[in-house]
Amino acid sequence: MDNNKIVETVNLMFAEYLKENKFRRTPERFAILNAIYSINGGFEIEQLLSHLEQEEKFRVSRATVYNTIALLINANLVIHHQFGAVSKYEKCYGNAKAHTICTNCGKVTEISNLDITGTIAENIKKFHLTHHSLYLYGLCNKCHQTIKRRKARMTKKR
Repeated sequence: MDNNKIVETVNLMFAEYLKENKFRRTPERFAILNAIYSINGGFEIEQLLSHLEQEEKFRVSRATVYNTIALLINANLVIHHQFGAVSKYEKCYGNAKAHTICTNCGKVTEISNLDITGTIAENIKKFHLTHHSLYLYGLCNKCHQTIKRRKARMTKKR
């Protein structure tokens, strides 16, 4: 699905969510939604505020951004990731990704175009999936090599 169609769809979904839950449809909320869906990958609140101000030429308060993000999460249009002390957000409609997280250094890497096949696909056939998130924990190559060298040195000392 092309990005214009995705943006049109999420705008309709958000409008319906706001109507159903008796929230006001404000230009700020839709500006935030559209900015999020123009950003590639995850973002922090500061990055979103900067994007809105610099790229979209739209000033909005930090409180409005946080409140709108909460609405978007509840509407299943944005997902919140907590990577250690870092909070990141990401569009989730039409956006299937996984993340590898190094348990040693905390490095987070996105894996795009995640292909869910095999057992997982079989188990969700009768489930109406709206979005998903997958976290894979382990060691990045750099940490793995460092630990391997450290173990080799310790073995030589014995």
